[in-house]
Amino acid sequence: MRYISWVFGITLFLLALGFAIKNSETVTLYYYLGYQWQAPLVVIILSVFCIGAGAGIAASLGFIFKQRREIFKLRRELRNQHQLLEAQPSDLGTNTLTITTLRPENGI
Repeated sequence: MRYISWVFGITLFLLALGFAIKNSETVTLYYYLGYQWQAPLVVIILSVFCIGAGAGIAASLGFIFKQRREIFKLRRELRNQHQLLEAQPSDLGTNTLTITTLRPENGI
């Protein structure tokens, strides 16, 4: 499995390198109010990809922090319950279980 992962990674890198070499022409990206940016196409695509990845990570941070708070709260509650159980005296040896069977009166 490790070798398949390495082969896949090297193949992906070579494809990206080939894409970068094939798309090295300078392009102009026009903004509003007359602003423009001239850069190789691969730099613009990589920049847009990084901005999108950053926006995705930023969008998921709220959910991640909410989960961490909930996990912390549940661990604290579990620790408190565990401490309560340890503080109570153990009555396991003194309790007896009585099993009774009920028989119908008419013998059926």
